[in-house]
Amino acid sequence: MTVNDAVAMRTLKLMQSKGMTQYRLEQDSGIFHGAMDRILQSKNKTVSFTTIFRLARGFNMTLEEFIDDDLFRRDDLELD
Repeated sequence: MTVNDAVAMRTLKLMQSKGMTQYRLEQDSGIFHGAMDRILQSKNKTVSFTTIFRLARGFNMTLEEFIDDDLFRRDDLELD
């Protein structure tokens, strides 16, 4: 699993648990629709710190809260 996959899975999980639509997350995070589509489909080659920060802000949480998930603790998480 790549970091991009983990970010996509975490984002989808949070959207579901908060009953949030993609449109609402785009509005709250400031991430454009096309970019959000690529994030959610794990089509980006890299995900930036800024993007993760914006996602966290869109969920009204800290960066630490966003990455505080077992997805980011996996031994097989690819960092390249």
